[in-house]
Amino acid sequence: MNPLKGMSVNAEVAEILYEISELYALKGEQYRSRAYMMAAQRIGSLTEDIRKIWQRGELQSIPGVGKSIAAVIEEYLETGQSSKLEELREGLPRGVMELIELDGVGPKKAMRLYEELGINSIDELEKAAKAGKIRRLKGFGPKTEENILQSIEEYRRRQERFLLGAILPVIDEIVAYMKGCDAVLRIEPAGSARRRKETVGDLDILVLSTRPEEVVERFVSMPRVSRVISQGTTRSTVIIGANLQVDLRVIPPESYGSALQYFTGSKAHNIKLRTIAVKKGYKLNEYGLFDRETGERIAGETEESVYKALGLEWIEPELREDRGEIEAAMEGRLPRLVKEEEIRGDLHIHTKWSDGTGTIEEMAQKAMSLGLEYIAICDHSKSMGIARGLDEERLRKQMAEIDRLNERLEGFTVLKGIEVDIKADGSLDLPDSVLKDLDFVVASIHSGFKADERQMTERMIRAIHNDYVSAIGHPTGRIILRRRPYALNLDKVFEAAAEQEVLMEINAFPNRLDLNDVNAKAAKEHGIVMSIGTDAHAPNHMEFLNLGVAVARRGWLEPGDVINTLPVDELLRKLER
Repeated sequence: MNPLKGMSVNAEVAEILYEISELYALKGEQYRSRAYMMAAQRIGSLTEDIRKIWQRGELQSIPGVGKSIAAVIEEYLETGQSSKLEELREGLPRGVMELIELDGVGPKKAMRLYEELGINSIDELEKAAKAGKIRRLKGFGPKTEENILQSIEEYRRRQERFLLGAILPVIDEIVAYMKGCDAVLRIEPAGSARRRKETVGDLDILVLSTRPEEVVERFVSMPRVSRVISQGTTRSTVIIGANLQVDLRVIPPESYGSALQYFTGSKAHNIKLRTIAVKKGYKLNEYGLFDRETGERIAGETEESVYKALGLEWIEPELREDRGEIEAAMEGRLPRLVKEEEIRGDLHIHTKWSDGTGTIEEMAQKAMSLGLEYIAICDHSKSMGIARGLDEERLRKQMAEIDRLNERLEGFTVLKGIEVDIKADGSLDLPDSVLKDLDFVVASIHSGFKADERQMTERMIRAIHNDYVSAIGHPTGRIILRRRPYALNLDKVFEAAAEQEVLMEINAFPNRLDLNDVNAKAAKEHGIVMSIGTDAHAPNHMEFLNLGVAVARRGWLEPGDVINTLPVDELLRKLER
């Protein structure tokens, strides 16, 4: 099911369509299932509120949304209900939909578990797996039981987490609404959202104000607040949508910096700061930094003043994970983190030539509107039949179209590329004779995820040794909150990539962010340069570039560690190996 559940109207609509898709799959109607799945994916990634599109009468302009799906959406927006969904739910065994939520348990497996073992819930499935009953079914086995138990653990964990990409629009909505109150002097998110972690639990909002009651009243009256948990004079807690908890704290000017530092975290970072404070004879908390003996306030109005009083440079929020940033701040060797405005291009774009929704020119125009200087068109290659992957002949035709478009564009370049499939043996599914004529080749694994670590590592290293591979796309294959990374020895992969001067991608799509921050830092330490690509399948997906930058910043990357900070001419020279 859609991991953005409860986050926005777009995500609520997508959730309805995802469930309809799964119900059609259970009925064996694969065509309808795929149609609703595609529509759900498109709507879940829209950056414009679907209600505005509906009000303009343009629902069918959304790729994948035809007349019947538009009717389902319209009914839900008007009534909050879906008769199509209720109709499909009738007669469905209780609990089967819950089983489908688990990674690796599709509709067919869920029905078999119900029909052959009478399993009607995740709790029952867990008991059966622990009792060794699942392995008795034909086609299952001990490994299946192990995977099911791991999936159950991950399922329970993700019920309390939301994708960063889903949270950021909610933050923008809250901030815009709260700024409509003149009692709000300053407002910022704190917690893991400010640190730009890939997933977020509860959302913390801090407001600087000398009139806290007005701020709290404004907060609890926000649109889409479904429930007020508590309402006090300086703090309040509400639920937005289905299950996002948002905590507000109103802070006076003298304590705003220390409160922002404290509530931003992380816990490990704060513990180390407090230890430093104690050694200096201070007490550090959300109210400020105080002399332990006299009670005199030393700092607290700004974060910078707190860090400076402790003998540290100010530390960017993304670094505050106790991964060496405090020691670096003491010694004046913090990295100068890459900034979003330094990214000159997007190096992973899909178009209508494969499974994207925009033409090459539409993608280029969107990139130009975002201030970018170039994009790399990396449509899927022929092994991805489901995505209308390009064979040699179609790729040559696309290259010719890009050449014609570049002749018309001024101050912007479309790079000729491909997302070529890495086959099971590590070879690529397009010949070198065509790859050598491209500007940017992303090599990715899209199948065979269950191979063991040795096989997957050898497979990827062989691809890295291809003379024409520029970057490895979404290197670990994980889908956040949905699919675990495949088994891979990243040290060996990074050693090979560093030796061959192959880039590692930070895929900026919200549910990928792959490489993640920890692995991006490890890649940097191996001497690898990264590329950032949105994996955009629609023009507005390019707006996810900031998520990739957030990963890079959390991975301690500086501008020189990210190839897309280069102008296009320097980029192309760098890519020549």
